[in-house]
Amino acid sequence: MRPGQVVLFRFPQTDLDSGKLRPALVIGKLPGRFGDWLISMVSSQVHLQVPGFDEVIREDDADYSASGLKAASLVRVGRLAVAEERVFLGAIGQVMPDRLQRIKRRLADWLMS
Repeated sequence: MRPGQVVLFRFPQTDLDSGKLRPALVIGKLPGRFGDWLISMVSSQVHLQVPGFDEVIREDDADYSASGLKAASLVRVGRLAVAEERVFLGAIGQVMPDRLQRIKRRLADWLMS
């Protein structure tokens, strides 16, 4: 597992009901000995984008085919989860490092505001 990978994960709903299987972007490994990863939900519902915060991956983007996504998708920067690597159902792709850095910067900027 490495930051920038797109993995399959049963992402929980905000009411903590069991979620549905969907792609998630691996943001990074959390510090400590537990091996937990911070991930962000990926959705095909591009119309839900929060401008200037969420990240759209479009079919004509340089890293679209490498991402493993089947349609234009939205990285929901505010929809985060922490999970152990063992619960991921496999990696389907990878985004470019500059996209991952942009997402991290947006998240950091929001946390610092």
